[in-house]
Amino acid sequence: MKQELTTSGQVCQAHPALVDPWEAALSAGPGTVMAVLTQTIGPAYRNPGTVMSIAPDGSIAGALTSGCIEADLILHAEQVRAKGIPRRLRYGQGSPFMDLRLPCGGAIEVMLFLIRDFEILADLSRHRAARRRVSVHLSKAGRLRLDNSGENEDFTIDFPAPTRFVIFGAGPEAILFADLVRSLGYEHVLLSHEDHSLDAAAKMGCKTCRLDALSDFRELVADDRCAALLFYHDHDYEPEILSRLVNGPAYYIGAQGSRTTQANRLARLSEMGVPPEKLARIRGPIGLIPSSRDPKMLAISVLAEVMQAARELP
Repeated sequence: MKQELTTSGQVCQAHPALVDPWEAALSAGPGTVMAVLTQTIGPAYRNPGTVMSIAPDGSIAGALTSGCIEADLILHAEQVRAKGIPRRLRYGQGSPFMDLRLPCGGAIEVMLFLIRDFEILADLSRHRAARRRVSVHLSKAGRLRLDNSGENEDFTIDFPAPTRFVIFGAGPEAILFADLVRSLGYEHVLLSHEDHSLDAAAKMGCKTCRLDALSDFRELVADDRCAALLFYHDHDYEPEILSRLVNGPAYYIGAQGSRTTQANRLARLSEMGVPPEKLARIRGPIGLIPSSRDPKMLAISVLAEVMQAARELP
């Protein structure tokens, strides 16, 4: 997996911790060992369910800590690969590996197993690409299933669809927000009536589409893991967009503007017949930092609010 460094035009190898371990395991093929964080005791760097794949050549994707145990896991993976038997390891408090310390002060338990179920990985990849929620069930013998059989099941890892950003608007606020989510690797699209904004965003690498070329939002906001945001100074564009968004599944709907703008926005939608329970879905002013007028600060502030809302999803 490679990423472009836009400041220099060079291409470099992505940091292993940023590479998707499930996709990396599928690509690496037979001989790949997966390390799964199955339990944390006290403070921990990652949550249970975090995984790291270890390819036959020792290369890794993903990370369970900030680098405290990854080299040791690679060594244990060699034994798992050779014998084909899963191993359970404990690091931190109560661990036999006294020379390997966790700065956070807690303890973690890790299961290593040799991947045999590559057809399951392929199905998992297809489900994730289609944004379908899916769970992987890991047995004590190190076998994977996508359906819950209830037989010797040891651990379950859930894969909700990641947040998809659907951005409407024009001007620097819309462009910078689209560029921010693009830089973090989130699926996104910027829609605008303004060609200049679309051209500027496209040059940054953002996905764009002219809004008046669309007839339906259902493909854009296809599920409840989508966030829809409006960054308009000309608020006359908003009523039609918002009246359609509130009838869709987006978990977050927000529009740029002051408290007065929000009040006027809701009043106009109410006059159009949008019921109160639908109006309540529209957030404004948006962002965790009050009165953010700088486009960059606004982008960070709004992203933080959207991701905070995402944490509350089931």
